[in-house]
Amino acid sequence: MKLERESIELLLKALEKLEDGFDLPEVRHDFDHKKMEEVIIAAAERMQNNYPYFHPLFAGQMLKPPHPIAKAAYMMAMWINPNNHAMDGSKASSPMEKEVVSDLAKMFGWSQHLGHLTGGGTMANLEALWVAGNIHPDKTIVASDQAHYTHERISEVLKLKFSKVATDESGRIEISALEEKLKGGNVGTVVCTMGTTGLGSVDPLKEVLELQEKYSFRIHADAAYGGYFRLLDNLEPETIEKYAHLDSVDSIVIDPHKQGLQPYGCGCILFKNPEVAQCYIHDSPYTYFTSDDLHLGEISLECSRAGASAVGLWATHQLMPPIKNGTFAKDLAKSRNAALKFFNKLYYSDHFFPLLKPETDIVVWGIEGKKTSEMSDQATAFFKKAEKNKLYLSLYKYPTSKIKNSKFAIDSEYLTCLRSSLMKPEHDNWLEEIWTRMLASI
Repeated sequence: MKLERESIELLLKALEKLEDGFDLPEVRHDFDHKKMEEVIIAAAERMQNNYPYFHPLFAGQMLKPPHPIAKAAYMMAMWINPNNHAMDGSKASSPMEKEVVSDLAKMFGWSQHLGHLTGGGTMANLEALWVAGNIHPDKTIVASDQAHYTHERISEVLKLKFSKVATDESGRIEISALEEKLKGGNVGTVVCTMGTTGLGSVDPLKEVLELQEKYSFRIHADAAYGGYFRLLDNLEPETIEKYAHLDSVDSIVIDPHKQGLQPYGCGCILFKNPEVAQCYIHDSPYTYFTSDDLHLGEISLECSRAGASAVGLWATHQLMPPIKNGTFAKDLAKSRNAALKFFNKLYYSDHFFPLLKPETDIVVWGIEGKKTSEMSDQATAFFKKAEKNKLYLSLYKYPTSKIKNSKFAIDSEYLTCLRSSLMKPEHDNWLEEIWTRMLASI
């Protein structure tokens, strides 16, 4: 079945159980069901104009299908449509959100924390930098030149000073360049990217922590894409060590809608020190009365938030807890295996070459050639031909200044490469089919 539909049966059973919980007079709605059917079929026809994001042959951008349990639970919750801003509008889903946020905090080794779900990584990172700015209002936010572009944009929105630090040829923050910044004495927060969205590279967190002892600054870990890799044992030893130190940072962002099998949008912000709640203190004349417990809206910049996101993530955690050696971790390990197998195929190929060994499940590679300008043109042409062969990839511009010991002439500022996010567990079994279509696209 091209599109998984068994979750519809789960949804119908769940809706029956949900309805049993309300002993209320029936409300009749006068809907035009024939017109609704026409509209929904028209919408389905419009949605056909999409790439097949759900299929393993979509091996390009960072798009991972939600798990059937997440889809069914999310849709079931939409019949209630809770708002997880306050307990008044989310009596059941707010406690579920607190449970899943606690699960994620424990995954990083935190028994105490402050945090909540967000609409995505951008909002989660905004809250992290907003708190950082409250603690160090006149100091600079520092991130690598491979960090997500939103950090610079968020800093501009918050009127915070921002500075980029160079990265090495693998896309990781250069410790020597970072220390030069720190010597100036005006750095308040360093952003460590625990899995860049371009190359999948992980910043050297241990070394940054050593600099923190010397220069005293906050560390924010942007693990929106890569946070779940902390559960894996099939990473490189040095990468495992980087993730092992995440319990020592000040704040973490992780996006369950990236690797956590959730629908958009589901991000999460976590703070190690619960006392940062002081930054959020505000009053509302009508909102926080249903419970004396802390309402999620009292520790969030967002107001209305979809409680369905919490329900979908809660159901997923019940089925597949985010723990080492569990079903979730084993499925994620398949994506990592796929990336390593793909790397080996590229390495021994006569037509392609891997840019670097993948650190997570993102693989970037180039087309063999004599000079970078021609190789870039060939990569763009290959990308288009692969799409005609129903293999969906993405492109990535790599600075040629970082290329060392090349066998080709460098005559352009960037080398356009191909990029694959092998995020689906099924990619592990589909590599031969992917490779066949690649060879047919040369």
